[in-house]
Amino acid sequence: MNLMTSIIMAFRNIRANKTRAFLTMLGIIIGVSSVIALLAIGQGSSKSVANSVNSLGTNLITVNITNTDTHFTMDKLNQVGKVYGVKSVAPVLSGRDTVANGSTSSQVSVTGTTSAYMGIRQLTVADGRFISSFDENNRTKNVVLGSDTATTLFGTQSPVNKSILINGERFNVIGVMNSKGGSMGQNSDDAVYLPFSTAQRLLKTTYITQFYAQADNQGDVNWAVNGISRLLSETYSSTDDYSVVNQQDVMQALSSVTGTMTMLLAGIAGISLLVGGIGIMNIMLVSVTERTREIGIRKAIGAKNRDILLQFLIESAVLSMLGGALGVALGILAAQIYAAATGGLAVYSISVMAFAFLFSAAVGIIFGVFPAYKASRLSPIEALRTE
Repeated sequence: MNLMTSIIMAFRNIRANKTRAFLTMLGIIIGVSSVIALLAIGQGSSKSVANSVNSLGTNLITVNITNTDTHFTMDKLNQVGKVYGVKSVAPVLSGRDTVANGSTSSQVSVTGTTSAYMGIRQLTVADGRFISSFDENNRTKNVVLGSDTATTLFGTQSPVNKSILINGERFNVIGVMNSKGGSMGQNSDDAVYLPFSTAQRLLKTTYITQFYAQADNQGDVNWAVNGISRLLSETYSSTDDYSVVNQQDVMQALSSVTGTMTMLLAGIAGISLLVGGIGIMNIMLVSVTERTREIGIRKAIGAKNRDILLQFLIESAVLSMLGGALGVALGILAAQIYAAATGGLAVYSISVMAFAFLFSAAVGIIFGVFPAYKASRLSPIEALRTE
């Protein structure tokens, strides 16, 4: 018996027992689809994290001062700007406040900062201009709107040279930012920017609790981080008083967590593949018992042990490969549904799909060996006696 004949017979036997074949393949289908979907979602999450970090700039350094008893002032911030590897620094003072234009109002992020902020955060101006050194030095009441805030308050009209109210105080709009989108829990579009000195006056504070620094290039990030940390240690006795975080560390940490969770879930899905393999072995043993007389007849008319072995191995492999193919299709569909429902990202890998499919085929063959061997060793005389 040639290989093609064995494959045709395998499909005939599967077609004759459709329900049983489907239930047998179910474990393989669930296992493969889970692997495909989970890895696609996991890789999509990792890519989203990388995109978010890259949108902020991989040479961005974020510094938070938690000790408010010892004040960090603009003079000390200027010293940070002189640290080796640091290109620019920008203080940040932010909170959520109500902004209004006539009867239209909205709760947005109000951020006090300096002119360096735009370059550090890789923002661009769509209309008008950003905060300047003049605004900072003179504590002007000029503000720049994020794209979403501008649309909410002014619709399709240009807000430049118009005024808005922030907590009842009037400010002049000097610019509108291009859309940047949200990243790492921050939405630059839903924001209002004003001079840092003006924000300090409004909030009645003279010290800095957060600032951003930009390294000259990605290779200088560690130099800049170490230099900033040394400078802060001269002011604060404990590292608990401040934190210095660079985007590379954030990306590596988040990618590590995402990767670990993905592999853990994929491992669980892999276990279901093995369970599916046990199901195939079980049903093939049942099939051997049911077809004992058929095996005896085939042996009586000249079929060899290897022909019987090959026949049952092929049936087992076909079952698992069909399950694998359906699992790949279902996994892609599940990942697509997840991405559409959550707005997330699903990234598919041809190598992962091929591996999952081939692994399912291997599971079918491995778990089909024992039933196939048992069938091939049946005595034709004893098999023919079976009713």
